[in-house]
Amino acid sequence: MKIVVLGAGVVGVATAYYLSQDGHDVTIVDRRATAAVETSYGNAGLYSPSDSYAWASPSALKTAIKSLYRSELGIKYKLRLDPRLWLWSLRFLTQCTDTAAHRNSLRKFRLMVYSKDCLNQLVDDTGIDYDGKSNGIAYFFRSRDGLKAAQKHMGLLRDHGLELEFLDRDGLIALEPCLRASNDIVGAIHSPSCQTGDSHKFANNLADWCATHNGISLRYDTVIERLTVADDRVSEIHTDKGRIAADAFVLAAGAESVFLAESIGIRLPIYPVKGYSITAPIEDPARAPRGGVVDEDRLVAMSPLGNRLRAASSAVFTGFDYGYQPEDFRTILETVRTLFGNSVDCGAAEYWSGLRPMTPSSVPILGPSRYRNLFLNVGHGHVGWSMCCGAGKFVADWIDGRKTEISGEGLIAA
Repeated sequence: MKIVVLGAGVVGVATAYYLSQDGHDVTIVDRRATAAVETSYGNAGLYSPSDSYAWASPSALKTAIKSLYRSELGIKYKLRLDPRLWLWSLRFLTQCTDTAAHRNSLRKFRLMVYSKDCLNQLVDDTGIDYDGKSNGIAYFFRSRDGLKAAQKHMGLLRDHGLELEFLDRDGLIALEPCLRASNDIVGAIHSPSCQTGDSHKFANNLADWCATHNGISLRYDTVIERLTVADDRVSEIHTDKGRIAADAFVLAAGAESVFLAESIGIRLPIYPVKGYSITAPIEDPARAPRGGVVDEDRLVAMSPLGNRLRAASSAVFTGFDYGYQPEDFRTILETVRTLFGNSVDCGAAEYWSGLRPMTPSSVPILGPSRYRNLFLNVGHGHVGWSMCCGAGKFVADWIDGRKTEISGEGLIAA
């Protein structure tokens, strides 16, 4: 079967890999010159089932209100004349109950644990490099009350099988000696089974591997203008380089998926939430983190990616705006300099901003659509890297009519 994947982010490429492994004739189409240049390019680098909690919860309401008048918060929700934001916000409010937060978090957790297993098997099978490490992630705190509250909060995932270690300051320093100079840190929660890696490098190396070994066609620098439908099927896509027909299509274009879907009458409950990151050279590896670390007080997540450090933060509700200003990186830079000093060269940092495709529930939308041959792999939010392999395998299994390896409850479009 000929299948076209719309989008060459890490989710689209992973989906194409599993489809091509099934023997399908796969084409990836993307407007950029290479894979994973947008949302997948500069994320925090964490492959983290420990980050499965849904954003929508009773406490999220308090945070949103604070963000209206506290500009220093990493979360910035500004009231705007944006119908998409208002509609998304109303749907978000319906998910801000304890019951919904519990349900949505466990749906994310199911997919993210599965995805980590899929990633490791994929890497074993292909041998691709992505600067991956399996040293876990440490979430550290400067407040004992904050640490205690987080230990209670993380109990949901621990009770459902996630291995967690609760560390005092000495235990954290033994794990991450690079934090020794930060005297105000009191302890951490360590998730030893979590991983880190460069999703941009992963996506490009995997796309090249698929082209070489499975014959995938990579149609970069190609803008998808619209989809054409006939009855209950998508017949072809129109691009700035001509039409492409296929037997089936997979929509995996990140936040931009909403526009392609709307052109054929599908309303996706997705809103773009902007994040920022820096990627800076590590000058002294002995004083850099061994695994992922997250400053829970400043909401900055960091990963070692080979000889570079990635540091990411913020959730800004500003529509489809890809731009940034120098002040957007202030908290990230201050945090990295405070923690690691001159062992990380912030003066040579690369700056990035990207849009995360968030659903109100934080749960992605996978599988069938209203059209018989259009399948969805959208709405992964800020954890698309952590979900990509599991979501790709799930959608590939669905297309081939196989029983999916995890339950689709809560993941399938209503």
